[in-house]
Amino acid sequence: MQVTEVNVFPVDEEKLKAYVTITFDNCFVVRDLKIINGKEGLFVAMPSKKRKDGTFKDTAHPLNNETRDMIETVVLSAYEAAINSSQD
Repeated sequence: MQVTEVNVFPVDEEKLKAYVTITFDNCFVVRDLKIINGKEGLFVAMPSKKRKDGTFKDTAHPLNNETRDMIETVVLSAYEAAINSSQD
C-alpha cells in the first residue's frame, strides 16, 4: 500500500497547523487528518469523532507502527513542501 496523493490545507492556529487528505493506491481516500504542533514537535493526528463522554475516538487509523510511520513521513514532507512553496 502506498500513499499516492497528499493534499495539505494549512491553517494559522497555535497548535493545529493543517488539515490533510491522503489517497492510498489511487483508490481510497482518508480526509481530516490533522497536523498538530505538540510538545515534541509536529505529528499527524488521525481523523476522529467526539463521543458522548467528551473523549475522541479515531475513525480511521493504521494498525501498526510501520504504517503509521510511513503515513507520518509522507504527510509531514508534503506539509513542509506546502509551507516552503507558500513562502516563495
